Amino acid sequence: MPLDTDRKAEVLNRFRVHNHDTGSPEVQIALLTERIGYLTEHFKTHVKDHHSRRGLLRMVSKRRRLLDYLKRVSLERYRKVVGALSLRK
Repeated sequence: MPLDTDRKAEVLNRFRVHNHDTGSPEVQIALLTERIGYLTEHFKTHVKDHHSRRGLLRMVSKRRRLLDYLKRVSLERYRKVVGALSLRK
């Protein structure tokens, strides 16, 4: 299920690098994190939804690849995103 338009705009405003930014790694990671959070809650009530679970695993893998890329390119931006999304403990 896609994100609400309002919630997506809020995430875009929070993580964008410039005014028309929708494709930077920071924005992509933030949007994936929102969708992953939604699906995680979904699986608490729909335990046998294995088709969506496959999609969740793909999203987690994509987020991991984007985080690796961001860490390789700019460690400062990586730490900022990880801190803002509280992905690491």
